[in-house]
Amino acid sequence: MPVETFIDDLGIIVVGAAIVAFLARRIGMPSIVAYLLAGLFLGPLTGLVEMSESLGLLSEIGIALLLFLVGLELSLDKIRDVGRVAVVAGIGQVVFTALGGLVLCYLLGFPLLESVFLSVALTFSSTVVVVKLLDEKGELDHLYGRIAVGIFLVQDLVAIVILTFLAGIGKAAGGGGQASVGFGDIMSSLGSAFSGMAVLLVIALVAARYVLPKPFAWSARRPETVLIWSLAWCFALVMAAHHLHLSLEIGAFLAGIGLAQLPYNEDLHRRVHPLMNFCIAVFFVSLGVKMEVGDAMKEWPTVTVLSLFVLIGNPAIFIWIIARMGYHVRTSFFAGVTVAQISEFSFIVVALGVSSGMVGESVMSQTALIGLVTITLSAYMIRFSEPLYRFATRHGLLRPFLPRGSAGKPDDPGSGDGGAHALSDHIIVVGMNTLGRQLAERLSAGGREVVAVDTDPKKLEGLPCRTVIGNASHRAVLEHLGLRRARLLVSALRIDASNDLLAFRCREAGVPCAIHVHDQREMDQLLEIGTDYLMISKVDGVKRLTTQLKELGHMPPRDHD
Repeated sequence: MPVETFIDDLGIIVVGAAIVAFLARRIGMPSIVAYLLAGLFLGPLTGLVEMSESLGLLSEIGIALLLFLVGLELSLDKIRDVGRVAVVAGIGQVVFTALGGLVLCYLLGFPLLESVFLSVALTFSSTVVVVKLLDEKGELDHLYGRIAVGIFLVQDLVAIVILTFLAGIGKAAGGGGQASVGFGDIMSSLGSAFSGMAVLLVIALVAARYVLPKPFAWSARRPETVLIWSLAWCFALVMAAHHLHLSLEIGAFLAGIGLAQLPYNEDLHRRVHPLMNFCIAVFFVSLGVKMEVGDAMKEWPTVTVLSLFVLIGNPAIFIWIIARMGYHVRTSFFAGVTVAQISEFSFIVVALGVSSGMVGESVMSQTALIGLVTITLSAYMIRFSEPLYRFATRHGLLRPFLPRGSAGKPDDPGSGDGGAHALSDHIIVVGMNTLGRQLAERLSAGGREVVAVDTDPKKLEGLPCRTVIGNASHRAVLEHLGLRRARLLVSALRIDASNDLLAFRCREAGVPCAIHVHDQREMDQLLEIGTDYLMISKVDGVKRLTTQLKELGHMPPRDHD
């Protein structure tokens, strides 16, 4: 009988999620919001589904798989070009939000321990929610999207450390209540927990380097086996985490990190994408079913204040930090808007506090309602970020976030990464090393419209041309640069793989390209791709290229050259 009930409940959840998601699409509602509303309808409002032990287990498995997919996003190549801003903004926001949330919760009357748990819950933003929404918008590879994902991944690593800490505390408590736990027991359990996490992390990274490539190379030729191999690896680390007395979520997350480092990561991610959609549906519908709306609504003033803190405070902190790292305020705003919700980690942290007896059930209900409010509103903020940005600039709301003495303005099309999309018949120069800067300056002085591109904002300072921050090997960045409308692309990079890709993209777009060759062995590859010009050395490259550009009419002659 329990099995039949479980199957019935699961069927109702899946069917209900599908129906509500279909209706939501008709009115432009984000799918995540639809899943939450479906859970509320099936659970608290109608009582069609009740959270049984079996559904709770399924929800826990869903959370583990979600974190496996979150870990799968942690490819170092994805965030290498935004690594510095991701680390600074991610850690900076964690510190500011945690401290601000702790003070706010304490002022609202929460006991100190509950204030700590709530402030941690308010700190993290949802990688799953934002990746899903940006994927739906088709802006996951935009500069602000990559910055946001990089920041979330830094936050996820911090969250795993906190979960490990809580796992150690929970092990020390052993269900006996905190009064019976000594300092020595706590330190011993924390040492055991962090040692276990370190062991799992080493296993994941070593396996990614020496063990996993061969079986996944084999399975890549047999697409139907890739998902099975992925899940096998995931549950292997989940079992290892269980034996090390760590949470299942930690094992699943580290399993995802291991697979993220493989060269097959992108293909792997595409194949597990349907599983991600299913896990998101089950997780958020189950969250809605479990919500005790009545109890939480009694505390609506508190929920409102904390929700506003997340919706306004988190974006404000991010916009301030990112703008001061040299990024255009438009990019800062778009990246900041993505963090206006709490995370799946928030529910896990509070649930661990409830299970260990350190916080009450009411805190979980309030956290769930804050999650419902912030995830719903932030979904619309992300979807309508462009109109929000225009409104904010029109009313001067972003001026306080500009660095003091900054010449840029929120709506300045020539600043940072804005405005390049309107260019045509221009020259794109990629890589602002010595050669790149010389080329950008000389071509600009020759009267051509030039756009300089680099991943480091500092390298773009002082150039007499338009600048764009980003990784030009990403298709979305090239589209933003207007590659198909460009007269020429010049790469001064010393990265063979990036140069090969740029040469291929230029041939695909029908745009001439000039590539800097620092290794003679790379010449054959570039010539085979169809590179128009090869620059062999820095000095000869600048002179030869400018001479050829004059001959071909790409720039006017100058009397003193």
